[in-house]
Amino acid sequence: MASFLVEGGNCLSGEITPQGAKNEALQVISAVLLTDQTVHIQNIPDIRDVKSLIELLIDLGVEVEKTNINAFKFTARNVDLDYLEKDQFLTKAATLRGSIMLLGPLLGRFGTGKMPKPGGDKIGRRRVDTHFIGFKKLGATFTYDTNAGFYSVDGAHLKGAYMHLDEASVTGTANLVMASVMAKGETVIYNAACEPYLQQLCNMLVRMGAFIEGIGSNLIKIQGVNSLGGTEHSLLPDMIEIGSFIGLAAMTQSEITIKNARIDQLGLIPYTFGKLGIELIFKEDDIFIPAKDHYEIDSYIDGSILTVSDAIWPGFTPDLLSIVLVTAIQAQGTVLIHQKMFESRLFFVDKLIDMGAQIILCDPHRATVIGLDRKVALKSVAMTSPDIRAGVSLLIAALSAQGVSEIHNIEQIDRGYQLIDQRLNQLGARITRKE
Repeated sequence: MASFLVEGGNCLSGEITPQGAKNEALQVISAVLLTDQTVHIQNIPDIRDVKSLIELLIDLGVEVEKTNINAFKFTARNVDLDYLEKDQFLTKAATLRGSIMLLGPLLGRFGTGKMPKPGGDKIGRRRVDTHFIGFKKLGATFTYDTNAGFYSVDGAHLKGAYMHLDEASVTGTANLVMASVMAKGETVIYNAACEPYLQQLCNMLVRMGAFIEGIGSNLIKIQGVNSLGGTEHSLLPDMIEIGSFIGLAAMTQSEITIKNARIDQLGLIPYTFGKLGIELIFKEDDIFIPAKDHYEIDSYIDGSILTVSDAIWPGFTPDLLSIVLVTAIQAQGTVLIHQKMFESRLFFVDKLIDMGAQIILCDPHRATVIGLDRKVALKSVAMTSPDIRAGVSLLIAALSAQGVSEIHNIEQIDRGYQLIDQRLNQLGARITRKE
């Protein structure tokens, strides 16, 4: 298990370019299984989860060629479905939550798919019912071995169907879209997720020959085709990393420019950080955050305390609530953080409280942050990263604290952030990786 030693109290400055989007990468890389033609994907982040998914594809028989530092060609010409039965697949796929994204394309092209219960972040229940209910509506049969924790889906002759999703699940919608693009007839998905990354997947599939209407809305119509071809695709920058850098700049009183941020795809993210009092200056497609000693949390018109909560897109993404929470620690004012989707995602705040933050954990879903307004500096402590986003939140807190903090289990951070220690050190941070 690796750790970070983080020397706090240093102001950062300079430019940083966000990595390609992790959540988009897991979807579009899985989609290469839908064709025997070559798919060239660029701006792929060099992170643990994505590398693990690519390794799974190689084990399945997909030809993978690295064409640049963050670009790969994938050709799924000779897929070995027998590999799905091997213990090696069971072990590897179980450690990667993104492996669930392989089911849709496997079912769509080959009529079968198997998957162990996926792992990932320890942030509470993350049910996958939406995926399998949708597969069944397309005509597939589904079994789950509770003892082995293994899912099996069979559907040699998928037929289009109408489905109203019980939740606007991003991965569920993506899986059902990939399963439907080669099903016979029309599929209608209502209450579909419509995040930019899902739009990117749909647009890529259209370039491959799929017929998809309603991209960007919550009503998607798909006309099945017999086969799909190859294409080229470039990932969006990672909006979660962009939000993380905004919070980092505010907490450490740093002057940072985030390059090529695709501001048009960030939704409520700039607005939400603006409500914390953080100044963001847009320069074409770059975001400049000037160094500030003070930022003040807004209140509502009637003077009541601001609430920041997550919601399905175009609402505020749940992946940034941990960042908003830690950023509010040194603001002036009070904010209620309401994490609706995951019941364990706020449990990392005990370490922030140990550092001197004024946070009241109301229940598993809500925490009230009373800003210190820089009257008290955070103290350095030893802590453990429970998940990707909490890990980076703890890293931001450590960079703003006095002294040297130690963060264990940084493999969680590596799952979602590409060489984060090296990139932040180039801005003036002092982070040492200890194996």
